[in-house]
Amino acid sequence: MNMDLALHNMHITTVSWLIADWAHAIDDDRVERIAELMREDGRYTVRSRFNADRGLPLAIIDTHSAAQLRDRIRSMRVANIYQPQHYRHVVSAIQVTGQTQTRLLQVRSAFAVFRTLVTAGDTIFFAGGRSDDLIDVSGPEPRFAHRLMTFDSRAVETLMIIPI
Repeated sequence: MNMDLALHNMHITTVSWLIADWAHAIDDDRVERIAELMREDGRYTVRSRFNADRGLPLAIIDTHSAAQLRDRIRSMRVANIYQPQHYRHVVSAIQVTGQTQTRLLQVRSAFAVFRTLVTAGDTIFFAGGRSDDLIDVSGPEPRFAHRLMTFDSRAVETLMIIPI
């Protein structure tokens, strides 16, 4: 990979802020915020590394617009029944690795998500992996054009109700 260090240095603060805003919104139970961090035509995908390595298209979450993501979050709040839980994100190794022909920044990072079940109080490692993002910095605030999160395990322990 030929990384353009000047491009990285120019944008690392902006993309780090966007990625941190996403993580804090979920961790602070302000999940609705993540749809605001997407472009209206933005895509959010969560898949297993097993499927990614084999070119299999199945993802456990795949929204093709901010509206679809808002609908999923609304369903999480109103329709789904699940044990109350909190997430805590650890994000590292953020790199701006390039730029597309349409001037979207290509960004990769590593993540680990810990889940705490509210009733039991137990915290477990829930998911870890890599994010490959396309970030639009052409407007007044950066927005995800595509957030592709690939978790390393073959499956998640339980349903992934809350986006990661």
